[in-house]
Amino acid sequence: MKFLIATGNTNKIAEIREILTPLKIQTITPADLDFELTEPIEDGTTFLENAMIKAKSYAEQTKMPVIAEDSGLCVDALGGRPGIHSARYANTNNSKVQIAELLKELNGIKNRAAHFNCTLVALWPNREKIVANGKVFGEISHTPRGENGFGYDPIFKIGDKTLAEMPSEEKNKISHRRLALEDFARQYTKL
Repeated sequence: MKFLIATGNTNKIAEIREILTPLKIQTITPADLDFELTEPIEDGTTFLENAMIKAKSYAEQTKMPVIAEDSGLCVDALGGRPGIHSARYANTNNSKVQIAELLKELNGIKNRAAHFNCTLVALWPNREKIVANGKVFGEISHTPRGENGFGYDPIFKIGDKTLAEMPSEEKNKISHRRLALEDFARQYTKL
């Protein structure tokens, strides 16, 4: 079975492929198509709603099975923010600016507990679907550390290391996206 990964984010594509390839699940991306897809407006209020918006749009446009996900960083002391707005937090998609703004908001706050959430939807054109979830828990560091990863990885700490301090193989064994993809794979093998 071949799925379209409903994202143009090269970091997410690489992570998804690294996790799905050993499961013998083939993937293509929007860039592999010979036509351009219209990106939907993600105006849902939950991770699931946004993942479904993407999955439905891409499945309708391509008539093929689609894997779409919505993920984000949820910080306890900020009431779960930035959450579904993680990619657009601080009115930008520049991760260095987003990290600086988040650290500024958390300045002086002792509770640094947070988690990454990933909600994934695999949707077939006949509307059969799998919904999978993954969460990884940690805390927000006081300063960015590490050169690997992307997004909020330099400030999301598990134990004594941020995700950006971990090699991708180590991060991908514990990531929220891996947990959601493993949940998907378990459900997929039962179809």
